[in-house]
Amino acid sequence: MSINANLKRALTVVAAATLSAITFSASAADPTKVGFVYVGPVGDHGWTYRHDIGRQAIEAEFGDAVETTFVESVPEGADAERVIRKLASTGHDLIFTTSFGYMNPTIKAAKDFPNVKFEHATGYKRGDNVSTYSARFYEGRAVLGTMAGMMTKTNTIGYIASFPIPEVVRGINAFTIAMRKVNPSAEVKVVWVNTWYDPGKEADAAKALIDQGVDIITQHTDSPAPLQVAEERGVMGFGQASDMSAFAPKAQLTSIIDDWDPYYIKRTKAVIDGTWESMDTWEGISTGMVGFAEYGDAVPEDVKAAADVVREGIVAGTMHPFEGPINNQQGEQIVGAGEIIDDGVLLGMNYYVEGVQGDLPK
Repeated sequence: MSINANLKRALTVVAAATLSAITFSASAADPTKVGFVYVGPVGDHGWTYRHDIGRQAIEAEFGDAVETTFVESVPEGADAERVIRKLASTGHDLIFTTSFGYMNPTIKAAKDFPNVKFEHATGYKRGDNVSTYSARFYEGRAVLGTMAGMMTKTNTIGYIASFPIPEVVRGINAFTIAMRKVNPSAEVKVVWVNTWYDPGKEADAAKALIDQGVDIITQHTDSPAPLQVAEERGVMGFGQASDMSAFAPKAQLTSIIDDWDPYYIKRTKAVIDGTWESMDTWEGISTGMVGFAEYGDAVPEDVKAAADVVREGIVAGTMHPFEGPINNQQGEQIVGAGEIIDDGVLLGMNYYVEGVQGDLPK
């Protein structure tokens, strides 16, 4: 055999071996990459903490077949778009953007990365490669409102709110409607802190509300600081997004728990299987996306029973938090008896119901 023939044969063997190695490497070492963008730190013990528990559930379910990454404490706006684009340009197959203010940045980035799948939490804009998902937190608020209405002694409940977006306004209204069904004299004082996570601001808001006579604190912010203040000041409260009883074992009556695990596993599997499609998901208590911590020791048996009735009625479809009659803040009826506010109105809710004090920021 000539030298050229030997060289040609050797190169053919090397090429075949190299191709085989590349093929094996691609099949064995190229996991599906899943990225997460978080508005707060993973240690907030609330909203972001629960999303990160969902990320960990993906790893536990799929093992080496997936690789997850996250970027925490990303401000809403231009910074978010930079982070989303960075994830999309570094080989991520699926990206979850987990705050309302990430909506427009997600849509912009998705247009430039059509082969990447995006999932945006709590928003309403979709695209061919963008899905939206959220939980019906207002269902949980109705359970909490029932408990608060039965347990308050001052008939004044404090509510620490983040931003005046429909999701937060819905929660305030659902809480108030349920509260006044069991206690028509009770009212809700709202303090807007204009942040999702700032323990100092949240604590100051709780102190201000307690100084104004509220004896129960609830919140739509992400740290346990309001509950810790409640514990120190001898009043009751509700946790947010996760079980916060470790921070306030005497004060926490219960907590809404956001359970994203099944959804994150399902959507990751769809990407792996090649079955992912753009869709909108809005689930609640019946599917477990909205759950609850155990009742605290301070919750009387009759209050537990009443809360269970509301929860079970929502699951059964025999009770809806926004079933009329419902009056607006001025006392005018806006929903008749037996009527239910439809999802379209709920998704754009921008007014207070009767029983909420103060003006809704514009």
